[in-house]
Amino acid sequence: MHAAEILSHFAIKPVSGDHAVHSPADGAEIGRVAFDDAAAIDRKIAQSVAAFHAWRLVPAPRRGELVRLFGEELRAHKDMLGRLVSLEMGKILQEGLGEVQEMIDICDFAVGLSRQLYGLTIASERPGHRMMEQWHPAGPVAIISAFNFPVAVWSWNAALALVCGDSVLWKPSEKTPLTALAVQALFARAASRFGDVPAHLSQVVLGLRDAGERLAKDARIPVVSATGSTRMGRELGPVVAARFGRSILELGGNNAMIVCPSARLDLALRAIVFSAVGTAGQRCTSLRRLFVHEAVYEKLVPQLKAIYAGLPIGSPLETGTLVGPLIDRPAFEAMQRALHDAEAEGGRITGGGRTLEREFPNAFYVHPAIAEMPDQTPVVMRETFAPILYVMRYADFDTAIAQHNAVPQGLSSCVFTQDMQEAEKFLAAAGSDCGIANVNIGPSGAEIGGAFGGEKETGGGRESGSDAWKAYMRRQTATVNYSDALPLAQGISFDIGP
Repeated sequence: MHAAEILSHFAIKPVSGDHAVHSPADGAEIGRVAFDDAAAIDRKIAQSVAAFHAWRLVPAPRRGELVRLFGEELRAHKDMLGRLVSLEMGKILQEGLGEVQEMIDICDFAVGLSRQLYGLTIASERPGHRMMEQWHPAGPVAIISAFNFPVAVWSWNAALALVCGDSVLWKPSEKTPLTALAVQALFARAASRFGDVPAHLSQVVLGLRDAGERLAKDARIPVVSATGSTRMGRELGPVVAARFGRSILELGGNNAMIVCPSARLDLALRAIVFSAVGTAGQRCTSLRRLFVHEAVYEKLVPQLKAIYAGLPIGSPLETGTLVGPLIDRPAFEAMQRALHDAEAEGGRITGGGRTLEREFPNAFYVHPAIAEMPDQTPVVMRETFAPILYVMRYADFDTAIAQHNAVPQGLSSCVFTQDMQEAEKFLAAAGSDCGIANVNIGPSGAEIGGAFGGEKETGGGRESGSDAWKAYMRRQTATVNYSDALPLAQGISFDIGP
């Protein structure tokens, strides 16, 4: 299926601006978009404010109905949107379809949530008083998404924000704007079926870094959710905080697995391979560090190398492909620099070279790399967005946990063990310091039911499930006096006479 056919399905014109979009699959141009200038962004923010003022008055269950209709559109167009994700981002079709399924799942979650935006009743110390906590819509929400999950992460935020009563402004990666336009087209269909959606409730802002900066600086936007590198978050966070806005930051991950002596190695191998090479290592939850107990190292690592040697690498839209391309040349060059540093720091490298350059001279396919390291050296401590797996031996479980926690990032983690004591220790307060901790499951592939996010340089934000919805609302404590007196809290006497 050609790019033009996929784009036409969403009524996207292949050429509508000066910014060229290329497919990582073969480097070919698949479309052009026009970026928003400063005046256009300002206009869209003003329109978002107006939409919010109308949408916040709609009852939450009714808002949930819009999200339900949007989920129906996603179901009807899952295959085509999944193909567009694969074409524009480069992940294999199964992962592209899985990403759209995440969107459907969060819509289902949000529809139920629209009837569960619960507050609290709190006991008052004053007689004849009732105290309560309630939640109100926050305002326009800016969503800045990354190339690696071009649609799912937006939906984690947008579905919740919409049922919470907020309007949405979406700044996608400049590398993946076409998927954003396709999603916006599906949202427009759902809005048309809904009937009375305020104009401009959901908008797309196209541009480079400066577009995101404008959203971050604008005081009319109380909540900014940003997914990307730690560097990006370190620069964006203070900008939002300076105007007392709220940030939801989902940043870098340097995720690890500990394989214990009792581990089911067959399960561990499957988890390692999917987590390390899925999306060509370009997930924030990709497995990057592997700590293997010395008792099973010589059994596990040769098997892992054998699997790596046979991995099907190729076009992401071809059946049977498990490893697609890196997003672009800079990603390939960053991978090669990291492998060079790993070798200089004593690592033994298996794989990592470029492949399929004759068939796809303008695309960047690589053999996933295994780097057996003598220790957790500087290159291991930093995140490289590529399929590089650093493998290290360990002898003592407590030492492995300490090494696991020694990196600046704190997103996802896991342990493979049949020992309940080790499993519980990993999940305890002194265990994994990550926002996500798994036992006998890899670090990649989170479900939408749980809150997604991490600690330390991962940013501390939470998206998707659990009570992440609270980030898109403002909290209010309210007290009602239904008595004939006016007692003061803390027993204060303040007599001003009759």
